[in-house]
Amino acid sequence: MANIYHANARTTSRVRQEIQDSQESIAALAARLNLNPKTIIKWKHAGRTSDAKSGPKNPRSTVLTPTEEQVICEFRRVTKLSIDDIFVSLRDRISRLTRCARSIILIID
Repeated sequence: MANIYHANARTTSRVRQEIQDSQESIAALAARLNLNPKTIIKWKHAGRTSDAKSGPKNPRSTVLTPTEEQVICEFRRVTKLSIDDIFVSLRDRISRLTRCARSIILIID
């Protein structure tokens, strides 16, 4: 899978690796690559060339309890229904399940 960078990205994995492997000074690298010295310092000491994962480290619902989340995920695993079908099937049994709360099924699953 190809890396997808946001519209304002100035560095790629290749450039980040070049920064980490280079023996040039921070100022020289910044000038040569046309980057901010803070960016050079960040990637010099990052220990990785990929972007960090965005979003919550441990996704969970703010509406549903962990038990309800498990019930929904297990129901989806067993029935292999679509998200909308699961919502229709379980909305009478789990009163706090709303169309907004159903998005947690995608995150947890």
